[in-house]
Amino acid sequence: MKSPPGADTSCMRMSLRSAIVVLVCTAALVAPASVFAAHSVGTSGQIAWVRRATTNFVTAELNGNGAGVCAILDAPLRATRRHRTCAERWNGKLERLLHEPGGRAHLRSEQRAIPSAAVVIHGNVATIDLPGPLMSRSSRLLWTENCWMVEG
Repeated sequence: MKSPPGADTSCMRMSLRSAIVVLVCTAALVAPASVFAAHSVGTSGQIAWVRRATTNFVTAELNGNGAGVCAILDAPLRATRRHRTCAERWNGKLERLLHEPGGRAHLRSEQRAIPSAAVVIHGNVATIDLPGPLMSRSSRLLWTENCWMVEG
């Protein structure tokens, strides 16, 4: 079929390569962040449970809720030390952390990273790849008491 005289057809022609590039760019814009996340290892249920425990931990920190943090800690970390309960110790830590410049922003960035963070589960130990550690030096969780608990 011929175009009418004087019609500009240069903008109507698209090579296969250009069409593919446009399709890939469009897909990249609409794909969820979890598609691009690093590869997680474990069943989808296990991975979701680790992310939920991590979310609960970081949310409790943001809310300054020491008891909420302790509810997700492994049993040895919940023990009373020097006549102070776990909740008392964490309430003090969280008060200092949340008043530090950038403390709350750091926790919010971790909270935003959880849904797309890589989770690796080996037996009863899980790690989640966050911008910073959940506790001191690691982001490890331990399967104990029929749930995932943050390990120190």
